[in-house]
Formats: sequence, C-alpha cells, structure tokens
Amino acid sequence: MPRKYPARLRRSESFLGVHFDFHASDDCTEVGKTVTPRMIEAIIDAVGPDYLQTDCKGHRGLSSYPTKVGAPAPGFVKDTLRIWRDVTARRGVALFMHYSGVWDTEMVRRHPNWARVDEAGKAGDDSTCVFGPYVDELMIPQLKELCDVYGVDGVWVDGDCWAVKPDYNPLTLEKFRAETGIQNVPHTKDEPHYHEFLQFNREGFRRYVRRYVDAMHAHNKDFQVASNWAFTSFMPEPVSIGVDFISGDYAPSDAVNSARYEGRCMAPQGKPWDLMAWGFSRKGRENCYVTKSVPQLQREAAVVLALGGGFQAYFTQNRDGSVNLWQMEVMGEVARFCRARQKFCHQAVAVPQIALLNSTAGFYRHKPSPFGGGPAAVRGTLQALLAGGQSVEILNEHHLRGRMDEYPLIVVPEWEHLEKPFIDELLAYANRGGKLLIVGPGATALFAEPLGIASAEAPESRDCWVEHEGRLGGMVTRCQKVTLGGKAKAFGKLYLSNNISGKTQIAASIARCGKGRIAGVHFDFGERFSQAATPVTRDFLNAMVRELFPEPIVELSGSHLVDVSVNRIGGKLAINLVNAAGPHDSDKTLIHDEIPVLHGLELTLRLPGKPRKITAQPGNRKLAFKYAAGKARVKLPPLEIHDVIVVE
Repeated sequence: MPRKYPARLRRSESFLGVHFDFHASDDCTEVGKTVTPRMIEAIIDAVGPDYLQTDCKGHRGLSSYPTKVGAPAPGFVKDTLRIWRDVTARRGVALFMHYSGVWDTEMVRRHPNWARVDEAGKAGDDSTCVFGPYVDELMIPQLKELCDVYGVDGVWVDGDCWAVKPDYNPLTLEKFRAETGIQNVPHTKDEPHYHEFLQFNREGFRRYVRRYVDAMHAHNKDFQVASNWAFTSFMPEPVSIGVDFISGDYAPSDAVNSARYEGRCMAPQGKPWDLMAWGFSRKGRENCYVTKSVPQLQREAAVVLALGGGFQAYFTQNRDGSVNLWQMEVMGEVARFCRARQKFCHQAVAVPQIALLNSTAGFYRHKPSPFGGGPAAVRGTLQALLAGGQSVEILNEHHLRGRMDEYPLIVVPEWEHLEKPFIDELLAYANRGGKLLIVGPGATALFAEPLGIASAEAPESRDCWVEHEGRLGGMVTRCQKVTLGGKAKAFGKLYLSNNISGKTQIAASIARCGKGRIAGVHFDFGERFSQAATPVTRDFLNAMVRELFPEPIVELSGSHLVDVSVNRIGGKLAINLVNAAGPHDSDKTLIHDEIPVLHGLELTLRLPGKPRKITAQPGNRKLAFKYAAGKARVKLPPLEIHDVIVVE
C-alpha cells in the first residue's frame, strides 16, 4: 500500500515559511555532497514552518536537481530534491520550488532566438522573450517534471516580471505590428507610441504567466503557482491570472521601509499573500553576506504581520545545496515570535482610514520599463504619514472605484497622470463630503479648478524651507508659486531661504468642494522625504491631515516611531503597533541587535460604546482604560517590537 503522509497546508492557509536558494552555476560540481535527511529534519524541528521553499533552478539557468528536461548543474552526488520532498512529506510540511522564469542565462546561451533583444538589436542579456517558445519548450515541461516526478506542492517563480525589459526580438516586433497596427516601432521614450510598446510588452508578460499557470492547473489542480512580484507594487494592477498566491522578497537593506510599502501594496489584492525578508544583509553588491539578528528579523516580520500577511525569510544554500543550520536557530526564535501573534494578525482586514493612491495609470504612463519598483513619492509620503501615527492603506484605482466613501481621506501623492473618469470619481467623492489631499505640482495641475488655483508659475526645482509652528524644515525639491482664487485658503508657508523673515510663497491650500474639502500641497513632498526626512516636514504634512481628518478611530501620542495599523480580525478591533526605532534605514549599519523600547505611549480610541475589555497581545495583558464621550483612553505598556491592542 502507498505510504500515508500527514496533510499539508495549502499556501492560502499558510502563515510561516523559510526560503532557500543557491542559483546553481558552473561551480556546483558536487550537489548533495553534505545534504542529509537529518539536515531537513533539523530545519523543521528548529522552525516549525508551514512550508519550505528550496532551489531547483536559479537565474543561471542550471537546475540543482538531476533534471531530464532542462540543463542540470555540472555534477551530483545525491538528488537533494528527493531528500527535501521525502522529509517534508513525512513531516506534513509543504514544499515549493524556487524557479527562475524570464531570467534564464543558460537557455539564452543555448537558444539565441529565445532571447530578449535590446533596442540596439543585441541579444543575450539573460532575459528570455516572453513571446517566444521558452515557456512551452522548457518551463512548462520542467514544472510538470517537478510535479510528477517529485510531487512538489508548487512553484515560486523568481526573476519574472522584474526581469522583463522592452523587447525587440523579431517575434515580438512582428506581433506588435500585427496586433496594434503601429509599423514604426519606437526605441526611446521620446518617440511616438513608446507607451503603447511598453503596454504591449506588459501584455506579453501576462500571456506568458497565464500560459504556465493555466497549463499547470490543468495538469494538476492541486499544484500551486506564484509569479514573484506579479500583482504587487512592481505590477500594480488587478489580478487577472489564476495565481494561487502573491509574494515577493523585499529589500535586504532599509527593509522596514520596504516591507511597510510592499505589504500595503499586496494586502488589498484579494489573494493570499506573504512577504519574504532576506535573512542577511550586505553592503551594496558585495558578496559578504552577514546574517541578521533575531530582533532585526522579528521587527521585519512584525511589519508584515501587522498588515495581515504571511511571513517567510530567505537564507542561502551552500554550493552543494546544504544549509547552514546555525542560522535556523536564529529563524527558530523569529518563528516563535510570529506564532505568538498569528491568531491576532493573520488574514486580518484593514479598517478604512487613509487611502494613499498608488495609481496604475500613472505608474504605467511614466515607468521607463515594463515593470519594476514603485515610485519614491508614494514611499516617502507613506513614511511621513506613518510617522504621524496614521493608519494607511495603499490602494490602486481598482480598489477605490465604487468604494471611496468608505475612506475619510484619500491622498494623491505626486501622480502627474490620472485618467479623467477616475479624476471625476474623486471629485464626486469630495462633493459628497469626502476629503482629498493632492500632493505636488504635477498632481495639483490635474485638480487646479476645484483647488481654486487662479494662476500658477512653472514648477522650479530649488532649495526651499517649509514652516511649521515657527520652525523651518529644508528640502531640495520642485515647488510652484501659485495664486489662489476666492474659494481657497492658504495653509502654511514655503520660505525661499532659511530665514524666518525672508520671502515666502504659499506652501499648501484648502478649498471647499461641495460638501467636502480638497487640499493641495504645492511642492513635491514624498520623493524628497524618502531620502531626507525632517521632523518639520513630517509635522507639516500631518497637520494638513489633521485639518482634513480630525477624528480618526485611533490616535497615538508619545512617539513618532510607531507604525499604527487598524484592523479587524474575528469581529474584533485589533490595533497593531510596530516599534520603528533604531537604525533600520541606515546604509552604515548592516546589522543591529537592539531596538530601543518605547515608553509613555497612549492611545485614544473613538468607539460607539464602552468596550468590555482591552488587552495587549500576545500575553493577554489586560489594560486599564477610561471611557467618556465616545472615547477610550489607554496608557500602553512599553513597546518592545510589536503589540496588538485588541478591543472587545
């Protein structure tokens, strides 16, 4: 009789995992030499994961198992994938494959006609052509081999959307001309129809992913597929392909800011999602990898957990495919931290407060490549809002259409292109009583009439100083001198020198818009704040937010170093507080092992009735509170890394 193994969680049910890869290359001549079943057992014993992800084909294109379909690594001592599958199946742990998709150096070398061709007509830069035969002749057969021969649970396709570049392969150009009718193919962003050419490349990638996802689901309905970074900040659009989950590996350095942003881009997409921390850091592109500390990884995990996502961490494998087990002791402590919070966080849903627009139309109109990381303007604006204690969701047009009224405030951060129907819907929302905050000269130009801008000079990049409560915060950014009409009122001053008695111009303005209000910031804020934050500029933006949105559900006092995320889980209000103190954004500090504890924090909660109890989780710590006039005031215990305040 076939052996009966424990049931394994599907990715939609999973919360915690560990990722391993080593991108097998020509130096991998003894794959499996020191890999043993006990090694995999030790990982599972130390971490207790729901799933493991391990290498099968990296960017070099050589497979780290003895494939009969693709190009195997030079030498094998053991079939390591068989060991991983046998142990994980016996222990009831799901096994996913790290598989490099579009990026495949070996297949480009062997099949030059499969390669992406650059604008100069040169092929062979590691990326395959998404319109070519690679997906049918290698990728799908190899995924079927992994499914049928090894019985793996699914695949995490790396090097996919972010490896796509504008492609001038003759096959691509033939299809572009035939499908669009455009005969003169543009080669630079300044030529006509370059946007249409990029959009065609994007659609080619969607077809490629849909091809392998649908093929694998038809082959085995239980096989689970994700394309790394598809339908995230790198590809901010509705999920139009039947992927089973969405996932990505956020930046190894400045990881807190990366996770803050990336998690908020994934959370509203309606799919199971997780984010992967790198378990190590490095300086630039140096190959000296340094394993992160337990507190460092716990805090990176906390940012993800606070948004309702699953968490995994990435550790490299040695050149024979073995794992450094001492690192699993680190991951084990991180795992225990996560498990203690799982029932208070996993798959929680955000309570609408502030919506920060990540425009699909604006992203694709100005992005010089088909896909890639999101704009600094959105990241910087998010960081400033979080430093003001705001609970923020990042939403695309497809998330906001038809449900804007759920959000007391919508922020449009420096988008210079929005589609007119969406602008009309934003203004209709404001007319019904909603509040809009439009940031930057490019964005305010789209709303000049409702903002009450009578005239505006051309934006100018220069040194300027924002004033707030008698102090000046300097920045080098693009600002615009505006004259306001009668319905708009100035908000704040922008100084042209670091002199409180010097020349000024209007920093921002607020106008009535039907039953609501619309405000404009007349300088680019977010991109500069992401690189050069100051307390004055932070406080200026949040003062505007308070003017437009004076009564949030949650107000935090006592620190600007706490991320606040207001969620619901199991019918209860769950306020996640993440300690963002310490040098997590410094490129001079690779590893930090101490996060300063925050004391003296207080919460004010606006609630329809007096709560039965308020607790700090994990640990079920009952908190004293005072309730009057619809507000509960709570003094919080010291915040080490992450607490969830649960209101019942």
